[in-house]
Amino acid sequence: MVLPFASSPSPSSPHTPAAARCGQPHGIRQATPGHDAPLPHKQIGIGIIGCGRIGRLHAHNISRHVSKARLVGLADPFIEKGDMEWVRELGSPLTYTDYRDLLAHPDVDAVFICSPTTTHAEYLIEAATLGKHVFCEKPIDLRIERTEEALTVAREAGIVLQVGFNRRFDPSFANVRERCKAGEIGQIDIIKITSRDPEPPPIMYIEQSGGIFVDMSIHDIDMCRYIAGSEVTAVQAAGSVRADAAIGEAGDVDTAVLMLFFENGAMAVIDNSRQACYGYDQRIEVFGRLGMLRAENDTPTRVESFTGAGWQADKPHWYFPQRFERAFVREVEAFVDSVERRAAPMVGGEDGLAALLIAQAANQALRLQRRVVIDEIMEQKAA
Repeated sequence: MVLPFASSPSPSSPHTPAAARCGQPHGIRQATPGHDAPLPHKQIGIGIIGCGRIGRLHAHNISRHVSKARLVGLADPFIEKGDMEWVRELGSPLTYTDYRDLLAHPDVDAVFICSPTTTHAEYLIEAATLGKHVFCEKPIDLRIERTEEALTVAREAGIVLQVGFNRRFDPSFANVRERCKAGEIGQIDIIKITSRDPEPPPIMYIEQSGGIFVDMSIHDIDMCRYIAGSEVTAVQAAGSVRADAAIGEAGDVDTAVLMLFFENGAMAVIDNSRQACYGYDQRIEVFGRLGMLRAENDTPTRVESFTGAGWQADKPHWYFPQRFERAFVREVEAFVDSVERRAAPMVGGEDGLAALLIAQAANQALRLQRRVVIDEIMEQKAA
């Protein structure tokens, strides 16, 4: 039984990971499903499991902005108990209270898994077993072993599996990455990411989220890997409770700083907060031997006012649906394109596994108050 639901750039070239290879002998990348021919030209039928905030966002984008896909159906145990007007606005797709009925529909070529994290791996495995392609919100699971199991099933089924690291598709972040890859600033030495939410999520959500590093920092971890073009070998972390004492009582922190150490010698610093009163603060800076690249916050307008009273500009967007509006559309377009071409996605399951491994290392680094080498996590898993 399902649980209550909480609410294209060109593909990157593969890198050979060292400490974070998670048992993959040739690097953490999803293999291209090669035994199937590309789909004939048609709209890809998509079903969505989980109709909380992110599920509704994807449903809107698929039905309104992605011409190569059509929304076949939605599954959520509570979908028929609420206001159905938003469903009608999508063109009245089929609705189910049991996700298995959605998976069984012959017109569903692919599913978006937008349910609670504790259900992701289970639904992914069931969908892959039925030959459905999968877009899975992060993380695939809180456990490394369970994530690996899900990836094995997906690989053996030959499906396309994309993980929802939407920031790779943000125009500004993607531009920074492409210019780094082109060598504009030479050897990368330091990556700095600021990532702050405007308000903390409900405590019940935090209790099931795996903590700030797995739930929130994991996006920034993936972006650092993506830009550095190298694998993380060690992690250092610090954190405290500054915004809400209830978060500490739930066993988590709301303010944190991460340091990532890469195989190629680069370093990254990530600062996270669950409560930035001025809005959704998302910035990145990459420093290299030949210069620096920086992407500042996106704002509703770029107009600045200079008067005798002072200087004024728009605050950042309030939260992620507005800040990453274009990125969410582009990631769906990229997924549909991968399904259509039977090609490896830009963000494969192995990218999700690598980011989870680093986030779990950060959890351990915070708990032990020392630097944690990624190989330690792998040794613990093997024991």
